[in-house]
Amino acid sequence: MGAFHGPRDWGTLLTAMLTPFDERGDVNLAEAARVARYLVDEMENDGLVVAGTTGESPTLDPTEKLSLLETVLESVGDRAAVIFGAGTYNTRESIHMAQEAARRGAHGIMAVNPYYNKPGQPGLEAHFRAIAEATELPLMLYNIQPRSSINLETPTLLRLAEHPQVVAVKEASGNLNQISEVCARVPAGFRVYSGDDGLTLPILSLGGFGLVSVAAHVVGRELKQMMRLAPTDLASATRIHQSLREVFRVLFQWPSPVPVKFALSQRGFDCARVRLPLTPLEPEARSEIDRVMAAFAGS
Repeated sequence: MGAFHGPRDWGTLLTAMLTPFDERGDVNLAEAARVARYLVDEMENDGLVVAGTTGESPTLDPTEKLSLLETVLESVGDRAAVIFGAGTYNTRESIHMAQEAARRGAHGIMAVNPYYNKPGQPGLEAHFRAIAEATELPLMLYNIQPRSSINLETPTLLRLAEHPQVVAVKEASGNLNQISEVCARVPAGFRVYSGDDGLTLPILSLGGFGLVSVAAHVVGRELKQMMRLAPTDLASATRIHQSLREVFRVLFQWPSPVPVKFALSQRGFDCARVRLPLTPLEPEARSEIDRVMAAFAGS
């Protein structure tokens, strides 16, 4: 993979990176560095999202989040985009974390819908606009109604997309009609990323640009190939998508990121531990993930 060239050059495949914990439950920075290198060097990721919700950000304190950012920047920041999950349901805290990330050299920030507050569209727009204006870093919005209980409606997104710092959206609303309209109406150069591994190929066909993935921890090469093929060889891209369906199913059959942490741990990484309120997988779930991943590797 070539050198990373600039703050808006994020590429098509980004992984929402998990956070490893040690036996005491503390963040394992050495293992985080190892995971980051693996994702970039072996799983063909163009970039990583650090301290996002897949990284269990609601259970990380600010010092832990920023230490993760520093570690990943040192490990892969010269050859991959490193985007920091600054967003919370607290606008003031989100601004502070975005500014701290900028000071440490992050290549961009991501901000999720403010969960629980349910602020309405005016509050949602004001929240994202305040974060965008707090730094000079490019901002990716993260629309995930199933977890935040609020949808970033298309008119609101289009107004935000006119802001020079708002350059992308991670779309995990699950609403393909909405995503189709977004792809058709956003300004030139604004990037729509799938936030749902299983909907990536449909979203690409609607004009999406790339993927912010969970599954790319373990099937990054396949996802990257699918996205390469999609514009010119849809049949081959579809075959890859279909081959991944069982992988997607087991990685999201139980609360994420618990399954993907287990799946990656089976490749020799010390990353299976989670923080409460998440709990480890039951033996039956572990066996099913092992079975599916073994079948995929042998296919």
